[in-house]
Amino acid sequence: MNADEGTVFEPATGEGPPPPGPADRRTAAVRTAFAGMLQIRRLTNTGHPAPETAPETVPAPWELHRPVTAIALALEASGLPASAVDASGRRTATGYRVEPGTPSGTVRVEWLGPSGSGAAHEEDGELTRCAAALRELGWTALLYRGPRRRRFLEVEPPTGSRRPDGR
Repeated sequence: MNADEGTVFEPATGEGPPPPGPADRRTAAVRTAFAGMLQIRRLTNTGHPAPETAPETVPAPWELHRPVTAIALALEASGLPASAVDASGRRTATGYRVEPGTPSGTVRVEWLGPSGSGAAHEEDGELTRCAAALRELGWTALLYRGPRRRRFLEVEPPTGSRRPDGR
């Protein structure tokens, strides 16, 4: 909860308007939320099957239950920009968009921008940056080519983690 605004912090998914308020306050809120996520990992990943693995490098159980939120926070904390849309649904900013994937428990990450922004030409490099940031945090990120030859990431928990759907 942000005491100044009385709102709950939500990481940018690229599907809504740009986050409100000054950029430096947003950066501080993201840094605090990300530090909290790492602390949760340290506290809940103590019994990881590979004890030599640092607990901060493995998604915590709460992340597996809220993968869109966890992935969006990881990307925003890594300094990657989120896309945004206006009230009419028109894309207004170039960046990542995070949405639930298929199958359940996975997340789809795309690189989108306003018409004529060149986002399609940037997507390979930018999605590679997104994948690197997510892999550093223990997620499995696979790059695919979809309809109209547009690339996207499918992000899933690391091998051995149980998704909420039991797989």
